[in-house]
Amino acid sequence: MMSQTRRAAGFWLVALTAVVFLAAASAPSPLYVVYQQEWHFSALMLTVVFAAYAAVLLVTLLVVGGLSDFVGRRPIIVAAIVVEIASLGVFLIANDVTVLIIGRGLQGLATGIGLGAMSAAISDLAPPERPSLAAGLNVASPTLGLAAGALLSGLLVQFAPHPTTLVYDVLSILLAVLLIACAVILPGQSERRPGVLASLRPTAKVPAAARRAFRNAVPVLIATWSIGGLVLSLGGSLAVVVFGVNNHVIGGIVVTAMAGSGSLAAFTVRGRPARSTMLYASLVLAVGMAVVLIAVGAESITVFFVGLVITGLGFGAGFVGALGSVAQLARPHERAELMAAVFVPSYGAFGGSAVLAGLAVPQWGLRPTLTVFGIVVIGLALLAVAAELAARRQEARVLAPESPELVLDRG
Repeated sequence: MMSQTRRAAGFWLVALTAVVFLAAASAPSPLYVVYQQEWHFSALMLTVVFAAYAAVLLVTLLVVGGLSDFVGRRPIIVAAIVVEIASLGVFLIANDVTVLIIGRGLQGLATGIGLGAMSAAISDLAPPERPSLAAGLNVASPTLGLAAGALLSGLLVQFAPHPTTLVYDVLSILLAVLLIACAVILPGQSERRPGVLASLRPTAKVPAAARRAFRNAVPVLIATWSIGGLVLSLGGSLAVVVFGVNNHVIGGIVVTAMAGSGSLAAFTVRGRPARSTMLYASLVLAVGMAVVLIAVGAESITVFFVGLVITGLGFGAGFVGALGSVAQLARPHERAELMAAVFVPSYGAFGGSAVLAGLAVPQWGLRPTLTVFGIVVIGLALLAVAAELAARRQEARVLAPESPELVLDRG
């Protein structure tokens, strides 16, 4: 039986590991402009670099997303950290865009290996008396990581020596410490479930009990993560092209404003009814995106950041609601596979939005591309609202008491 102290230590250790993983994922964002200036590659190639991460992550999730349900959380998390450190090593020696793509692909592999296991481990190790804490941390940890990584990278690029390597040195040291801690502290699995090889067949499995909730959550997942992908891949370019601000810290703050408020929202709404959270967050997301579009039209960077913060609140709360609405319907041994299924549309939208933007920007420009994406996000958010309201009406009809006439007839 695991001691309460070790359980608590493992819980917070995994949450911290998730933060550092996603910090590593967002760290290159403020550097993309630097890489473009040094190596002279196009906006389309920039989004290919970004999409390499999401594409490899998505395939990896489909193959090994549920593996920790069979072999335990610890070996999968440890393996993911090792691959993440290797990816940072590639960034440290990168001298052209090809090496950059390899590094991002390795990052996607590492995150794909570890993401489902970390999310499931957080649920496994959550304090029994605080079950909502796991749902909050499963969103807050990654979004906090995205915010911290982009801000740290922007600050180091703007003010520190060795701008294209120092952030990777810092993250490598943090991950090395976490590797040792996870190997020592995280509990092993007492017995392995059969079916390990079968689990490696590419699949996104949603338990039957959660399928309806999952369908209703998909528009929220796509809306939130598509705008996340667009901001992470082109945030620095937006600051330069649309608002004329050529400052790497501002490029980092573009990501931090959205991801940081998302992390705050995730913690604020934890424990609230999941479906209501998803409903109201979708409305907030639509409002935030509308404010962003107004800011782009008016070329007001102040209004732009206000819009990003509001969008981030919708992102964080919406993802908590979407995740909670399906996770509560899964049994413990189904959690990792379900988490993988949740992240499939999420990261499909995350990488897909970047690729589509990369194709659109050379043809129509950055401003029109952002406008179209914003309108699509608003439409998806409102679709999620409509789906939830329709589901509530249907449930109300099913649960409605018998009419007085029918009661009289039976009397």
